[in-house]
Amino acid sequence: MITLSEENYLKTIYHLENQQGSAVSTNAIAEKIETKASSVTDMVKKLADKDFINYKKYQGVSLTKKGKNTALNIIRKHRLWEVFLVDKLNFSWDEVHDVAEQLEHIKSPKLIDELDAFLEFPTHDPHGDPIPDKDGVISKSDKIKLSKAQINTKCKFVGVNDSSSEFLKYLDKHQIALGCEITVIAKESFDDSMTVLVEDKKLSISKTVSNNLFVKTI
Repeated sequence: MITLSEENYLKTIYHLENQQGSAVSTNAIAEKIETKASSVTDMVKKLADKDFINYKKYQGVSLTKKGKNTALNIIRKHRLWEVFLVDKLNFSWDEVHDVAEQLEHIKSPKLIDELDAFLEFPTHDPHGDPIPDKDGVISKSDKIKLSKAQINTKCKFVGVNDSSSEFLKYLDKHQIALGCEITVIAKESFDDSMTVLVEDKKLSISKTVSNNLFVKTI
């Protein structure tokens, strides 16, 4: 039996491993979860004993096949619940993360399969993140960060790198919504800020913002 805390660790390790493309240090896990490194060491030893992760001192942590499948299942539940909350219960996209964090730990596979069918098998959550299918297959995307787009490039906004409530409210304030067209007009070499057209509205955005917007060129 896996605990709620163990599930949270596996999900965190999965995200860090994907971001870094390599084994994850216990310090990186501690920073992400906001806990002490010693607590992380205790937990990863437990997870290794259960064959969820590979762990050797000073060599970092990586998920086993069992651990990856478990993490993807948790992520699948989280993202399906986010779709349900936005599409069926009228939550806004900046409100759903914390609620989905609680709902993702429900153990019933039948409930999640029925939820998936009820939602007509969505492929992405309200923040543009792909939803793993029941076999753990997750679609790959050719998306890039807006900060990497060239001048005069037209893009479609497809996701966020930062799903915090504060950032999503910022996007709402400036009417930047998934699916909208963004055209890069100019870049400032001094601070990497950008001038963009969001649909037909001119907007200046910081490097922090452009680094947290995923787009596809069109």
